[in-house]
Amino acid sequence: MDDIDRQLISILRNDARTSVAALAKTLRVSRGTVQNRMARLEADGTIASYTVRLKPAVEEHRIRALMTVAVEGNRVDGVIKALRGDPAVTTLHSTNGRWDIVVELRADSLEAFDRVLARIRLVEGISQSETSLLLSTFK
Repeated sequence: MDDIDRQLISILRNDARTSVAALAKTLRVSRGTVQNRMARLEADGTIASYTVRLKPAVEEHRIRALMTVAVEGNRVDGVIKALRGDPAVTTLHSTNGRWDIVVELRADSLEAFDRVLARIRLVEGISQSETSLLLSTFK
């Protein structure tokens, strides 16, 4: 991947519906070059898909948070399995350092979010957690 590929990906991340002509003009390359690069990036799996990003006010689940989780001993697999089954959990990441897992959570209201936290507190193997509400998203 070179600088043109990185610039192309950056533009598409911002607006995946940018036309090939506009991409070519911005990158100062031909339309054929843009099409070939996009085809190659899709074929090699660098670009996995194109998606729609909704404004927070439109999203179904308005309360979003990140929870960091410390797990007792070797119970990570069991905790991940339990969290995967919770409908409020949208993403799970393993990590290193003080926390073992980072969890992205979504709920419709603060009351629903409180119920989500109560459920997660009951998961066996979680020794400690810390949750931060996401207030704004910039990228």
